Amino acid sequence: MAQVEEVQKHSVHTLVFRSLKRTHDMFVGDQAKPIPLDEASHKLKMAVKMQFEYGTVQHLPAEREHHERTLHVDPFSYSQQSYVQEQRIALTDGIQIQKTPSEAPVNSLAMVLPRTRQDVGRTAASVKEIHRHAGGGERVLPPVSALVEGLSNSSGSSLISRKPPSLPKPQWHPPWKLYRVISGHLGWVRCIAVEPGNQWFVTGSADRTIKIWELATGKLKLSLTGHISTVRGVAVSARSPYLFSCGEDKQVKCWDLEYNKVIRHYHGHLSAIYALDLHPTIDIVATCGRDATTRIWDIRTKANVHTLTGHTNTVADVKCQAVEPQVITGSHDCTVRLWDIAAGKSRATLTNHKKSIRSLVVHPRQYMFASASPDNIKQWKFPDGVFIQNLSGHNAIINCLAINSDGVLVSGADNGTMHLWDWRTGYNFQRVHAAVQPGSLDSESGIFSCAFDQSESRLITAEADKTIKLYKEDDTATEETHPVNWKPEILKRKRF
Repeated sequence: MAQVEEVQKHSVHTLVFRSLKRTHDMFVGDQAKPIPLDEASHKLKMAVKMQFEYGTVQHLPAEREHHERTLHVDPFSYSQQSYVQEQRIALTDGIQIQKTPSEAPVNSLAMVLPRTRQDVGRTAASVKEIHRHAGGGERVLPPVSALVEGLSNSSGSSLISRKPPSLPKPQWHPPWKLYRVISGHLGWVRCIAVEPGNQWFVTGSADRTIKIWELATGKLKLSLTGHISTVRGVAVSARSPYLFSCGEDKQVKCWDLEYNKVIRHYHGHLSAIYALDLHPTIDIVATCGRDATTRIWDIRTKANVHTLTGHTNTVADVKCQAVEPQVITGSHDCTVRLWDIAAGKSRATLTNHKKSIRSLVVHPRQYMFASASPDNIKQWKFPDGVFIQNLSGHNAIINCLAINSDGVLVSGADNGTMHLWDWRTGYNFQRVHAAVQPGSLDSESGIFSCAFDQSESRLITAEADKTIKLYKEDDTATEETHPVNWKPEILKRKRF
């Protein structure tokens, strides 16, 4: 009879220590001593940056003082009317004027300005107005016509005559009201997705289940189990009968809705997955998470097409769109990155936010998107992320954004508040704070996800009190009962 070999037993303390040691060895590269800064490389980098960003104005003040000191000529002693006429011709036809020494200070100012407004004028008139008056302080320069008019009307040391600022009046939107509360999950409801046919919607929760609900009645149709940790993202494909889900168990699952079972797994993430999104025209799915990467998967072959690295902290949200750049990510490292998935690399990095970014939303009609952070909600224009304006006032940790075709932007926060904005002007026309359900704590009033249905007449929110709330527009409201209280504070508005 063969002798059975005894298995050596270890204490729990020893096994835990071994697990800690292996984890440390796996991530020892992230904790290594940082590379010392090379002084020569740093100086070269700063010199290039100064030349690139400030080259046009870097030496102008010194040249102006030099001319006035050496020639002792009053810079405004020449005829301003003749100069303005010549400047108009030069700016229109691109002719270089041979300037006299006395014209140097004013000409040097004109050199800084762009020759045309074509690049700013491509967008709609409303965006153009916002560019001109509201939030253009971050990227946009003043128009040339304003300089020419200012030069002709100026006296003394003032070159530009300031006109009183004006903003387009916001469009009136009816207020939204709560009309249904759905209970059924046993944990925080973390994510929502509405199917393309608008018959049902799906939610994922911290109770590790995915539930499918009828949109019209709010009744539970189906519960799917398979995840072993919180479900953080769900998406329903418009191109195939598939449902995709991801969670804190590092798993990405593809469910076949004809059989209600998992048919594919996508393995690769090293930590919890926080969000996923389907590309509207290509059979790929994008996921992101706590390992600071965004991964692009081929739906059919399960292949990891790209691993997009560059963020230095958790990537909290990812969005896909049909034209370039195809993928946008927002991270806790306070940056938004726009990725070209054809090349598999970053196209632009937006560093305007001061705090972590937890949510992104792409406008369904305009070539724009928005990012949410506790400091501001910022609007950007594709494809290079040109800043449009700030939406200030939602002073909380914003977890989710949603927008419909009427220009209603919704932001939901950790403290249970929900703000509704007019997209074009940034006017906050309604603030909602729904009461938590009986039996829940007041601290459990957070909103984790929100989405409009396909008809855009219903708004669905997923909340920390384990409920799903549905809102609709108030049919009885009119412009007289709920007037637009529009008081733009241009000077007080945060520009960054």
